[in-house]
Amino acid sequence: MMNENEKADDRDDGHPPFRYDARMANEIELRWQERWEREGTFHSPNPAGPLGEGIDRMAGRRRSYVLDMFPYPSGVGLHVGHPLGYIGTDVYARYRRMAGDHVMHAFGYDAFGLPAEQYAIDTGRHPRDTTAVNIAAMRRQLRRLGLGHDLRREVATSDPAFYRWTQWLFLRIFNAWVDERTGRARPIEDLVAEFASGARAVPGGRDWAELDETERRRAVDGHRLAYVSEEPVNWCPGLGTVLANEEVTAEGRSEVGDHPVYRRPLRQWMLRITAFAQRLIDDLDGLAWPDSLKRTQRSWIGAGDGARITFPAAGEGIEVFTTRPDTLPGATYVVLAPEHPMVGELVPDAWPGGTPRAWRYPQGRANEREWTPRDAVGAYRKRVERLSERRRTTDTSEKTGVFTGAYAVNPVTQTPIPVFLADYVLMGYGTGAIMAVPAHDQRDLEFATEFGLPVHPEKGPLEEWPTGQDSACVADGAAAIAWLERHGVGKGARTYRLRDWLFSRQRYWGEPFPIVYDEHGLPVALPESALPVRLPEMTDFRPEPQTDDDPPVPPLAKAREWASVELDLGDGPKRYRRELNTMPQWAGSCWYYLRYLDPTNDEAFVDPEVERYWMPSSDPERPGGVDLYVGGGEHAVLHLLYARFWHKVLYDLGHVSTKEPFARLFNQGYVLADAFTDERGMYVPAAEVVQGGDGSFTYQGRPVARRAGRMGKSRKNGVSPDDLYERYGADTLRLHEMGMGPLDADRPWHTDDIAGVHRFLQRLWRNIVDEETGRPRVTDIPPSPDMLRRLHQTIAIVRQDFGELRYNTAIARLTELNTHAAKLDPMPRQLAEPLILMVAPLVPHIAEELWSRLGHEESLACAPFPEADASLAAEPSVTIPVQIDGRTRFTLEVPADADHEHTERRLTTHPDYARHTAGLTVRRVVIVPGRIANIVTTGC
Repeated sequence: MMNENEKADDRDDGHPPFRYDARMANEIELRWQERWEREGTFHSPNPAGPLGEGIDRMAGRRRSYVLDMFPYPSGVGLHVGHPLGYIGTDVYARYRRMAGDHVMHAFGYDAFGLPAEQYAIDTGRHPRDTTAVNIAAMRRQLRRLGLGHDLRREVATSDPAFYRWTQWLFLRIFNAWVDERTGRARPIEDLVAEFASGARAVPGGRDWAELDETERRRAVDGHRLAYVSEEPVNWCPGLGTVLANEEVTAEGRSEVGDHPVYRRPLRQWMLRITAFAQRLIDDLDGLAWPDSLKRTQRSWIGAGDGARITFPAAGEGIEVFTTRPDTLPGATYVVLAPEHPMVGELVPDAWPGGTPRAWRYPQGRANEREWTPRDAVGAYRKRVERLSERRRTTDTSEKTGVFTGAYAVNPVTQTPIPVFLADYVLMGYGTGAIMAVPAHDQRDLEFATEFGLPVHPEKGPLEEWPTGQDSACVADGAAAIAWLERHGVGKGARTYRLRDWLFSRQRYWGEPFPIVYDEHGLPVALPESALPVRLPEMTDFRPEPQTDDDPPVPPLAKAREWASVELDLGDGPKRYRRELNTMPQWAGSCWYYLRYLDPTNDEAFVDPEVERYWMPSSDPERPGGVDLYVGGGEHAVLHLLYARFWHKVLYDLGHVSTKEPFARLFNQGYVLADAFTDERGMYVPAAEVVQGGDGSFTYQGRPVARRAGRMGKSRKNGVSPDDLYERYGADTLRLHEMGMGPLDADRPWHTDDIAGVHRFLQRLWRNIVDEETGRPRVTDIPPSPDMLRRLHQTIAIVRQDFGELRYNTAIARLTELNTHAAKLDPMPRQLAEPLILMVAPLVPHIAEELWSRLGHEESLACAPFPEADASLAAEPSVTIPVQIDGRTRFTLEVPADADHEHTERRLTTHPDYARHTAGLTVRRVVIVPGRIANIVTTGC
């Protein structure tokens, strides 16, 4: 069916007027995109609220929530690697919609954070302005792909209407604690009530009534899920901010900008994610996630069972955690993390007699003056400050350390053993102290060898110690723990590698904390009526230049009128000091999937009725949460772990109805492309590199080296989709990206390959549309049985492949069917229509156009996806007699076109074959395909 805008254009290129080429593709795609937007084709109604129009039409449908991982709006726009996952989710959402589901598929922008601010600084503009421009550019490029998003639900984390609720959710976390008896979050008021009633002991042993208001607040603040603490952090002077461990490379540099990172104690906001460590492990079991990603999260959380053991030393002794308490008699020294709080009380004024020179960290000595234990320990701690945690745990090239000058006592052997500091021990794991057993641990052995420490234990009293084959090491850890508990020097314990989440950033472009500080320096939550706390208008938001030793100065400190504010928070007007740090980029992405559900709601972050409609699973055998979440595997221990933590807090407090946010997760692969570096190791634009006849490569006449890797802006090897839209159309790009290989596999990009995909679409168009007239060339004559069989076999496979995101194999079957269809002139409508419907999720624009030209006025976006008829898909079969030595014993059903090999395989696996040949020796099998089979045995 044609309208007045579809008349044939005058063409002077010698091609038929209705040939499907770039001109035709672009005209079709833009027209259908405008129609989808005009008619609200992809609007998904809610059960309540302003987005509820049309919900009656969805009664009885299965709900499908399809989600892409939140992108941040890059300043350079998209390259062809970016849309891979977005196209994949769009194909799936379109398929589920045609399969009868009520589908919700939205899109938004992770617009706060370091990348956006750094881009604004580099361009000399305000991040609000650059972010808006970048979002507009990205929105245009994605719209051009024909993605079926509900545009009414778009959000951006930097929008005050969005981050108002990010701040509100932070206050829910701030005003919550975890009851260790249940492992669940509860309102902070419940904790106060337990303190007041005496049901819970107050820290320090005093009665609640004896505490003044400030003391009570400190006691409560020590239990909050969001708290302020002085912690050793990753300080990056080059970026002027603190980074999470996950944002620091193994080389001790920032992922953004590649700046040096140092360890530094700073007062920071922390989120008590460790209180949920075991639940975060246990609840992975019910999720349809890749096994590799589950393993990564379990490893990152790092549960370890063992014992906490107290080694008598100065003060209250040194508590260590070990997973091998059975090796305690073999401990010949103790190692503390350099940041350990006990270091100050352990270090004496002078070295014990006979202390070896190598133990005194001589390489840190700056001059010939007296070198005391405090000098050596101070110098070593300063050295370690310059190392990231990842470098400390991965760098095995050198073992360094310093003797503290103190000794502890092995509680089993009663032998004094030296206490060292070493960079390979982290304050963030266990207790920040380890017992070193060089006879049973390679790293301990290397350290002992470096410092001349004993490897085997000295003899000491081993009374009642449970022994195995070796008196110094027993395999029965449980018996060892029992001994420790019986003697009061240790107890069984489980610990985690996971650390509390460092939640402060010394940057401007992030969510302000809804917190002020009173005259006591204690945090005070702002009331909901004060939200959102907006960022102040600033023209100079660059971080202050810092030396490696300077403390950070947040950019918000420059907004002096904003930083100090007079408020009446219930006890009269007072001056308060605002929190000058901002939240990290991960804050908004922890909950954005919930805001998509109800983005226009001004009364709540999501209406409970709307949340209960979309989040619980329609399938009783699957957990609730987003039905399909697609994104990169690199977010395994950042976004995905953080979002699960926030969601569990909200679940415990009754704000959401599911235990987990994402029921099914799929990690798409990456698009790979050649990149090139010059003699400095700097990347050069790949598009401007010239290959010589000898295979060498040059850029502006200078030789460059080719490197393989992901397509990305930092490698300057991106290919813009805009060029491909113009040359081939968006449908061609969509089909090419989905057909390059399995969606979860990496794939190399070669622009020339896309021409073959375009030819497939041209053939599809020619099979159905007359290139001279633009009219359909189909017939109502039914297709042959053979073609019907191919059609329904294809339908069955494509339905299964789409449901399992195996788009490349679905495309292969559709290509095969289209090739066979090209032999029919004209094509039967009974074949053309299901073929169009099957390709529609992949190439929606050309499919809509073909559907329209066949006379359908409605969009096919919600048209029923074809169903396979098993009887029509079945191969024709024949029944042949099976003889043994000339006598018919049974019959065998085989496909009518089965050859000798296929028939023999079916025959020898048939149960009657084994029964009738038992005890016989088969000499040969004679088969006349489609007629008869004869088994010849010995003696015949």
